Amino acid sequence: MSDAAALRRFQVLNWIAIVDQLASTQANRLLEPLGLPLPQFAVLGHFARHPETVRTVTAVARAFQQPQPTMTKTIQKLLASGHLVAQPDPLDRRSKRLRITPEGTAAHARARDALAPVIERIFAGWQEAEIDQLLALLDRLRTFLDANRDLVPPPRDRHAA
Repeated sequence: MSDAAALRRFQVLNWIAIVDQLASTQANRLLEPLGLPLPQFAVLGHFARHPETVRTVTAVARAFQQPQPTMTKTIQKLLASGHLVAQPDPLDRRSKRLRITPEGTAAHARARDALAPVIERIFAGWQEAEIDQLLALLDRLRTFLDANRDLVPPPRDRHAA
């Protein structure tokens, strides 16, 4: 692969990161009055897609590729706000089974409604075919990355023996 081709591939990922940063900043500004920061909104979205599915903190942390303590803090805030509920796991007393509450579903819907006008402005000059094409290409990239989560192995725990 030529240097120019390699640079273009790097630029694609770099621009995705820039788009993520710009969009996240706007989303956080819109979600702040709702008391639902973007990380909590994202976790609620994970639960809202399949509200009947019960999950553990470990499973959610794995899905988001976040350290479990980080995800635990986010989930504790969602539990305290009544957006999630935890029940003891009958097979493992150390684990809790999490599910979204009707309040969590409603909060997620309010947040989506708050984001909708800005999303409409972002894509105002786009044709539906362009959005479909972008979505298909991003889905192809997401699918590959999701299936290959360990392209680079996670760092070893320096405290492990």
